[in-house]
Amino acid sequence: MTIVRVWIPVAILVAGVVLVIVRGGDETSFEGAAALWGAGLSVALLNWLHRMGVTGDRARDDEDRARAYFDRHGRWPDDGHLPPS
Repeated sequence: MTIVRVWIPVAILVAGVVLVIVRGGDETSFEGAAALWGAGLSVALLNWLHRMGVTGDRARDDEDRARAYFDRHGRWPDDGHLPPS
């Protein structure tokens, strides 16, 4: 996953820098580099947004497990070991 999260956006940003260097810094190379930098930053932002969404799914899964535990044992998992009254 590190390849998708980190290295693909970095590769796109580096491609923009390489484009400017290879073409000698003309106007077209800067426009192409700006497009590549925008694409690289967009990929990074989409990865971040996806990770934030997945974090919510984990919290929801934890809550579902806690409710299932409550249904089986009559108490919440973090209430201690006292029997239900």
